[in-house]
This record gives sequence, structure tokens and C-alpha cells, in this order.
Amino acid sequence: MMTKPTVAVLGIDLGKNSCSVAGLDDTGRVVLRRRLSREGVVRLTASMPTCVMAMEACCGAHHLGRVLREQGHEIRLMSPEYIQPYVKAQKNDERDAEAIAEAATRPTMRFVELKSEAQLEMQILHRARTRLVTERTALINQLRALLLERGIIVAKGRSRLEQHLASMLDEGAPAPMALSPRTLLLIEDMRLEWRDLDRRIAALSAEFQVRAREDQLASRLATIPGFGALNATALVAAIGSAETFHRGRDLAAWLGLVPRQVTTGGKPRLLGITKRGNVYLRTLLIHGARAALPSLVDSPTTMGEWLRGLSARAHKNKVIVALAGKLARIAWAVLRSGQGYRKGDMPVIA
Repeated sequence: MMTKPTVAVLGIDLGKNSCSVAGLDDTGRVVLRRRLSREGVVRLTASMPTCVMAMEACCGAHHLGRVLREQGHEIRLMSPEYIQPYVKAQKNDERDAEAIAEAATRPTMRFVELKSEAQLEMQILHRARTRLVTERTALINQLRALLLERGIIVAKGRSRLEQHLASMLDEGAPAPMALSPRTLLLIEDMRLEWRDLDRRIAALSAEFQVRAREDQLASRLATIPGFGALNATALVAAIGSAETFHRGRDLAAWLGLVPRQVTTGGKPRLLGITKRGNVYLRTLLIHGARAALPSLVDSPTTMGEWLRGLSARAHKNKVIVALAGKLARIAWAVLRSGQGYRKGDMPVIA
């Protein structure tokens, strides 16, 4: 009597309603192919011996990964770009599942750390705030365009526009001849919407401040120059305690803050930063570095000396990006060491 083959690695190609699974045995041979719903995947894995469950790190993968981990399985999440080379011939869901399973067996594969519910919640809050900021920017631009079409030019800056609208609508000054009563009502409605967006953005920002104080990892990150509540909570939500990264440079590379390399014939050539990975985190780090640069460049520390030397030979924007990469490495060290950043630890230049 033939024994049922044992699945060593199960690749799961996630979909909204249906998922394709492909199971490999110890030799890498495909011994199982199924198309199931998400609930069917959970029922199937509950009846299987403990094995490796491989998925793309996409929407819904972390929730399903936690469910499968509770069943005793080992979870391996991978970036979709690393799985693409293993897809054979024409692309379909079954071959995608097989490629996921095969990629999970490679010893050089890089895996994504499974996120907790708290991390996913924090990421949702950051994405909601980003959406609100984008909506506010679009609303302000539309207001400026509306006024400009009627010959009213307002100086740059959000506060300048607020002051102009206040003088035009609140202080009882006669309305400009170019603006009809209906247009004034529309501008007032847009200003009310602007105020509501300000209130919602401020509420989320205040919540990040509270969470940064309560979370141990985020509070340690907040001790680093250029790190505020936004940077700290966003980074912790993305990487947790940074156990996935073996060194600080790996984190900087994951954020796209290291130079691109073009090497041929043994001659290395470094170009601009790769801009890979999380755009939001990279933007926060660069803005944080821009805010911290003036104080750091004047400090009598090793970092201050490094920044002064770099500023003498490079453009300010390059210095800011280089500092952002340095801050990413410091953040990795702070997360892995369990201690906060202390400026006094840096040697003082005589």
C-alpha cells in the first residue's frame, strides 16, 4: 500500500476569494495542488503535519500567517520581487504557488518578519494620516488655483493662505469684485473642510505622541536626533525589534538609502541611492535628518566632524541623505541593543 507523501513546504498564492496551494516534499517534488478559499486553506493546514508555510508578504498574509503559526507551522513571508525569478513559463496561480514554495527553500532567501496585530494597527494609522495630509494638500492647491483664476495671488505658505482667507471672509472686508457670492460660499465650505482635515491630522499626531511614550521600542528610538513620534512609531510598526536585519547597513539598504552599484570587470561604480523599499519610511528619515542637521553639524562629536567634512565636499541634499542612512544604522543599533541613544557616548573632539 502506497503511503501518502508528506508535504515539507506548502506555497500559498493568496487571492481575495480563492487561494492556490502547492506542496513540495523533501526532494522538492510537487505532491499537492489545490485551489481553496481562505477558510479552506486554514482547514487544510489544520489537518497537516507541522511544515513550512510560505507566502508573499502582501495584504492579508500577516493575519493568515498568525493563524497558521498558532497551528504550529513555520511561517516564511517573502517579498514578491524575490519570488518572480522562480516562476516557470506562463504565469498562473498554480505556478505562482509552486514558485513561492520553491523560493522558500532557498538558503539565501530573505524573509519578512511576521507582524503583530499592534504593528498592523499602527501602520493603518500612519496610512490614514498620510491620506488626510494628501487630501489637505490637494484642497489647498485647489483653493490657490480658484483664487489665481480670478486674479488673486497669495504668497507661498499654508499660513499665508489661511490669513488671506480670514481677511477675506471673517473680518467683514468687502469681497473682491472677481468673486461671486456663490464662489465665496464655495470657498467658505472648502475652508471648513480644511479645518476638519487639520483637526483629524492633529488628533492622529497626538495619538502617535502618546503611543511613542508608551511603547518601549518607540521611546528608545525617539532619543535619536531626527527621530520624533512619527518616525519612531512608523519604524517599529514596519520592522519591530529589527531582528530580521543582521546589521545596520542591511536596514539602510532595505530603506533604499545606500548607493546603487554598477560593477563590471572588477571596477565598482557607485551611483545615487537605490530608493528601494518603503517610500514613507525613507521620506520620514530624510525629513528627520534635515531637521537634525543644523544641530548635529555644530556638535563637537565624531558625527559632527563627519558631517562637517562631508558638507565641505558635497551638496547639502546629499549630506542630508547620507545622514538619514547613518540614522537608520543608529536606529538598528538602538533596537538590537535594548538601550537608548546617548549623545555622551560619542567621543568629543578636542
